[in-house]
Amino acid sequence: MEPLVAVLVLVALVGVPAIVLWRILRGRRELGSGPAERATFETLHTASLAAPMLRAGLSQAGVLKASRHLRQLLGTPAIAVTNAEELLVYDGTGDHHARDAFEHALDTLKDGRTQVLQLDCDLPECPIRHAIVVPLTTDGRVVGSLAAYGDHASAGLVRAVQEVARWVDSQLELAELDRSRTMLIEAEVRALRAQISPHFIYNSLTTIASFVRTDPERARELLIDFADFTRYSFRRHGDFTTLSEELHSIDRYLTLERARFGDQLRVTLRIAPEVLAVAVPFLCLQPLVENAVRHGLESKPGVGRITIIAEDAGAECGITVEDDGLGMDPERLRRVLSGEDRATGVGLANVDERLRQVYGDEYGLVVETGEGAGTKVSIRLPKYRPGVSAR
Repeated sequence: MEPLVAVLVLVALVGVPAIVLWRILRGRRELGSGPAERATFETLHTASLAAPMLRAGLSQAGVLKASRHLRQLLGTPAIAVTNAEELLVYDGTGDHHARDAFEHALDTLKDGRTQVLQLDCDLPECPIRHAIVVPLTTDGRVVGSLAAYGDHASAGLVRAVQEVARWVDSQLELAELDRSRTMLIEAEVRALRAQISPHFIYNSLTTIASFVRTDPERARELLIDFADFTRYSFRRHGDFTTLSEELHSIDRYLTLERARFGDQLRVTLRIAPEVLAVAVPFLCLQPLVENAVRHGLESKPGVGRITIIAEDAGAECGITVEDDGLGMDPERLRRVLSGEDRATGVGLANVDERLRQVYGDEYGLVVETGEGAGTKVSIRLPKYRPGVSAR
């Protein structure tokens, strides 16, 4: 396979529909059996093997696994990859050049320009006589370099190395987006914890204290429920949990709230056993229930009712949290979900944003409400989604 032909074919195919790329990777018959078609398949297949390793970022472990595939894309005797501080990997022949590989990249790391170097080597049998060093960038910043080592440095090879480096850049950008998404989700969970804890802790401890003298056994049971709930809410591992664990935490929360409201709070749960093991974002339901209690029932005279339903819907799980409380003006609800109104309903906006980030915009909250008409919040969740696990 001619390396330049393979790389240029890869670049030319970047904009084709995903289904075409899938067919290419599934088999060569879709494109025929000529040399160009075989080169196209081999190039795309090699790139697909390197991509998952690079999606971990510019780490030594990931680059080490991807280096063989990158060298195969370029068809050169050796390659080197650095970050901004050190050599990450030298892969191929001429290992004695590895000790100078980071020095070869210094000018590229400083000014972000491609460098073509002629190397001195005392070994006549060594095929390494030139190095082409190109920058690796993320968000316009030079974060590393890719160098191709060989016996020549033609204009075509320089362009090929630059194109492969540009493809590596795109994988590093995706890795950065993944990290940013994870950090954002973690920040939003911390925001939920901060929102839940002061209000709930104060009311719960006040309620428990009221039973200490009149009903010590009830106070002890409520204190255990409070400990279970806070332990779950403030745990530090995992972005996801099972629906069963989330509902168990909600049951602890409602036990404490029923102790506070007495017979004024009625709760109905209808849960299909088939959906209990479904993985859900951590703290995605409890804020909805708390919102129903705080903003729907606290100020309502008489009995307030909350209904929680989780149903099996084929490939999806359907969940609703409904109350018959005061409801909300639809325009105000719009401001809450858009983040314009941060005074109330922070939990609603937070959960809606997290669901859209994890599953896509079609899986955001659906809220039905009106002043004096109560509130019904509905969620659809896929039973399985790559990357979503309750481990």
